[in-house]
Amino acid sequence: MPGATGGTGADRLAAVLRPVRAGNGFEEALEQILQVVRLGLVPAGGRLPAERELAERLGISRVTLREVLRVLHDQGLVEARRGRYGGTFVRAGADARGEDELRRRVAEVDLEDVLRFREVLEVGAAELCAARGPAGEPAERLRAALARTRDAPLAEYRRVDTALHLALAELCGSPSLAGQYAAVRARLNGLLDCIPLLVRNLEHSQRQHTALVAAVLDGDVAGARAVMREHCAGTAALLRGFLT
Repeated sequence: MPGATGGTGADRLAAVLRPVRAGNGFEEALEQILQVVRLGLVPAGGRLPAERELAERLGISRVTLREVLRVLHDQGLVEARRGRYGGTFVRAGADARGEDELRRRVAEVDLEDVLRFREVLEVGAAELCAARGPAGEPAERLRAALARTRDAPLAEYRRVDTALHLALAELCGSPSLAGQYAAVRARLNGLLDCIPLLVRNLEHSQRQHTALVAAVLDGDVAGARAVMREHCAGTAALLRGFLT
């Protein structure tokens, strides 16, 4: 069939498409399919594997897969065609909005270093905060910061999201860690500003924020550490996906 993948093409896809982790299924699936498009594993005008095959390869539901494909469509990377030879096709000259600017900014930093350093600081801050068991004014500050992320309009979300993470860093008891986190977050936001705000991702992030603050306030060190590590992994998957 015209544009269908198969044979060596399917073998090439196997190097990229693999089951995602449950915690960040949407973000990691988006990262992998973006890699398929960016690496030219399915050429312009070529058809992606059928939804059932893609969902099985990635280990996600077809509902989640359709949300991923909707993002790619909104970014002008793929198009859906109906009919006997229909499916999801890679658009010729596909190029995500903001990608050139993202590449320019990434050329000025070591992306993997920023992501790793961010994870070390964030996970450490969450662990320290939970160990301190914030109560009184610090606890109210965290609850208020979380509430602002729930109520924020889309255009304001990144700002209030940053404020919540900065509050955790500041309340961990290490001014040095908080200062280093502020610096790395500024670099991270410069990269995040170049990719689209995805409602599905923000909803997922919000659930993680809620679980994180609950773990910190409960003094659940292991829980806070695990949620924050997963949260950082989701952001890293989105950036790597749009950058590939």
